[in-house]
Amino acid sequence: MEQPPSPQTPGAPQPPPAGSRFSPDGFWWWDGATWRPAYSQDRLWRWNGQSWVPAAATPARSGSGVGLAIGLTVGAFALVLILVVVVVLVILGTMGGQIANVFSNVAAALNSTPSP
Repeated sequence: MEQPPSPQTPGAPQPPPAGSRFSPDGFWWWDGATWRPAYSQDRLWRWNGQSWVPAAATPARSGSGVGLAIGLTVGAFALVLILVVVVVLVILGTMGGQIANVFSNVAAALNSTPSP
């Protein structure tokens, strides 16, 4: 007894035919001799192994995360810079009078004449 074909969800991507071989990123397909683009130049059409069909969505590119690394580096630098500014402001706020006293003592010592 044959089973009826399983119903497919409308709008779901159809699996490529058994003879087609696509690259891991889905942007190329092997025709037996060369790799050919699986998407049209305007990205509106996709090759499914037998014919061109409207492209629902382009496959996600698996990037190396360079943008994320740059963003994290800039963010970490900004956080360290903010932390340094806060620490300097706290130190100047709590010890500002003592630091000013040290500088005034040094300036007074430099302007004084040595005793004979």
